[in-house]
Amino acid sequence: MKRTIAIIGGGPAGLMAAEVLSANGHAVTVYEAMPTAARKFLLAGKSGLNITHAEDYSRFVTRFGAAAERLRPALDAFTPKDVRAWASGLGTETFVGSSSRVFPKEMKASPLLRAWLRRLDAQGVRLLTRHRWSGFADGGYEFETSEGRKIARPDAALLALGGASWPRLGSDAAWVPWLRSRRVTVHDFRPANCGFDVAWSEDFRGRFAGEPLKSVVATSEAGAFPGEFVVSRHGIEGSLVYAHAAALRDGLERDGKAQLLVDLAPGRSIERLTWDLARQHGKASLANRLRKGAGLNGIKSALIREIAPAAVRPDPERLAAAIKSLPIPLLRPRPIAEAISSAGGIGLDDVDDGFMVKTLPGLFAAGEMLDWEAPTGGYLLTACLAIGRAAAHGMLAWLAPR
Repeated sequence: MKRTIAIIGGGPAGLMAAEVLSANGHAVTVYEAMPTAARKFLLAGKSGLNITHAEDYSRFVTRFGAAAERLRPALDAFTPKDVRAWASGLGTETFVGSSSRVFPKEMKASPLLRAWLRRLDAQGVRLLTRHRWSGFADGGYEFETSEGRKIARPDAALLALGGASWPRLGSDAAWVPWLRSRRVTVHDFRPANCGFDVAWSEDFRGRFAGEPLKSVVATSEAGAFPGEFVVSRHGIEGSLVYAHAAALRDGLERDGKAQLLVDLAPGRSIERLTWDLARQHGKASLANRLRKGAGLNGIKSALIREIAPAAVRPDPERLAAAIKSLPIPLLRPRPIAEAISSAGGIGLDDVDDGFMVKTLPGLFAAGEMLDWEAPTGGYLLTACLAIGRAAAHGMLAWLAPR
């Protein structure tokens, strides 16, 4: 039996649900607040879309923190290999980069999105843009549109409105009080995959803001990962910082302090560094000793001067230890509006195995509205697609006997 279904939010999770539901013969309407669909998806993929990740799947499924077990069935049903096959079906071939991240060969999100929207249109999906959900009303869902107030009363609905990062692209979390008023647990949003403030000196900030710190290894409670990050006017940001962001954010919340330990010379042992530094002339400048004894110059040398105490610098052993594990003290995460993604949202205990909100039968939720987080590198997008697909199947199961 054909049913009417409202998908509220036109990002990857909502569009994937719309694809599954329309393919099963239902009348699907996607309501999107912005002028076009999937704006965050497009911006994220402007310079190279991480569509998924090619690491061993047993490792992949651990990347979702406390929510990993809860999300596992959805991920098992739509694995990274399935994501690549799905993209290929839309005419987007992919390749695995050196970091095991998977990219479209065209390195853009727009061709994939255009093909996807064409498929949805061919399956009869209606996409209504500039339709902003404004809450529950008159037994249905109220929308603000250019033509005034509208009420939709579908047979079932899916919320896929995103979290609270990049609100200018539509994910503004305005929906939180409406769900809380219906006895739905919504955990406060926090920045994830974000930069952090550091109390740089004016001299260091003025000289090095915007400079990348390359070929380093960074360590936190999350583990030790190689890569690079950027020194900003406010502090630090970039992919290597994002890999540690959840652990650093949680440490700041728990202890009031946190630091990122950086190995500036990962190719050398501390013993070799100590020996090489000890060979330098005692009257040589710190810059020359770092350059000749440790191969450090530019921003790496400046970072030692910025952070390592003066008493450490003349001592080869203590200086080598600082090079191998330089602690960058953090003040706070950058604002959530700047974050790549957010933690928090609808508690996973408040949705059933099909992602239906337990207190609101017929209403489902997917994507970053739910309380889970993951690092960048394709994990976020894969999970949004997988959860959207799983929620659609949950909706099909719920509608079948009705």
